[in-house]
Amino acid sequence: MKKYDVNTPYKLKKGVYKLNDEPNFNYQLNRIINWDGGRLEDILPISNGIKNSNDWKRELIKLGDIALKEERIDNAIAYYRMSEFFMYDGDPDKKKYYELATKLFYEYYEDYFNGDNPIIKLDYIDYKNVKLPVMHLKPEGIPKGKILIHGGNDSYFEEFLFTVLYLKDLGYEVYMFEGPGQGGVVRVQNMHFTYKWEEPVKAVLDYYNLDNITIIGISLGGYLAPRAAAFDSRITKVVAWSVFPCFLDVIMGQLNNKTKKLFKFAMKLHLKPIINKAFKKRAKKSPIIDWGLKHGCYAYEAKDAYEYANKLKEYDIAPVAEKITQDMLIIGASQDHFIDYHLINKELDMLTNTKSLTFRLFKELEEAENHCNVGNGKIVLDFIDSWIEGINNEI
Repeated sequence: MKKYDVNTPYKLKKGVYKLNDEPNFNYQLNRIINWDGGRLEDILPISNGIKNSNDWKRELIKLGDIALKEERIDNAIAYYRMSEFFMYDGDPDKKKYYELATKLFYEYYEDYFNGDNPIIKLDYIDYKNVKLPVMHLKPEGIPKGKILIHGGNDSYFEEFLFTVLYLKDLGYEVYMFEGPGQGGVVRVQNMHFTYKWEEPVKAVLDYYNLDNITIIGISLGGYLAPRAAAFDSRITKVVAWSVFPCFLDVIMGQLNNKTKKLFKFAMKLHLKPIINKAFKKRAKKSPIIDWGLKHGCYAYEAKDAYEYANKLKEYDIAPVAEKITQDMLIIGASQDHFIDYHLINKELDMLTNTKSLTFRLFKELEEAENHCNVGNGKIVLDFIDSWIEGINNEI
């Protein structure tokens, strides 16, 4: 099989494209291009024809088959990996295409991981009854810092390959891990999410005997990373790569005021049948709610919308906010279709004991206005770098 030449200069992609009228399909198609290795010229012809999850699955698998036949392995990885994204629990193809994409990834990028002195050392850490995968990278010379980075609600840690290589080239020793509920940990090892993110983080820090760490949490990681920091003083800097005070607040931010009030009332009175019926009805009309509910029940091991909503209440910074005493950076996006960045006001009000607290909102002119700034990851990484250096220079 054709392999990636590790001597080839890599590039962090940039651009925000209007590809589909439905916000989540549009965002995920942009994600395929900018983070996962897809091509605009492949995505554009099929983008508007995607109206539901079945369309998504069919078109992405088709693109993967074509790319593989033409030996465009990086593109095939992207399409197969993300074809699985809108497959739901019970679909036998979900695990099949996840494993195919992962197999192709480690074959194609093999030279990053092999040899006596690999650029990326892949470790597997014992954690409860599973093994957490970790990519470990060291820069040339003495590191100017150590970074522990992880994804969020629906990430695959392989999609951050060029992100961690860029952080390494900025001078950092990097540890990228996949935890419960993410990637292969849930899809292959069947360990679902935990709001107690300090537990898998502790396992990684203990394994490598780490101290003075900057933790970066992407998307839902904007809650998970601060949560871990609240319980571990070995973490000295926290980057929440998304505004994320409370998962339930994020979900409710997608509802109109009338629906919010009805939902709060129904939750308060534990009206399970009404909540389940209402979300089932809304899911039929909204692809984003349909995906959120089905993926959520799968990743969080919930039986229905009511149980899922109750689990989401646990993903809340408020109970631990006073314990977060580190320097903290929160990154937002002005047109995030998942998260209303105005939730930052609630988050900032809770974080009363941080050593320092910075909020940076990226906007359309920077091509970084979408969720997790997928349109321009480089500008975010450069800002994180300058933020870390600024704090270090103050010490």
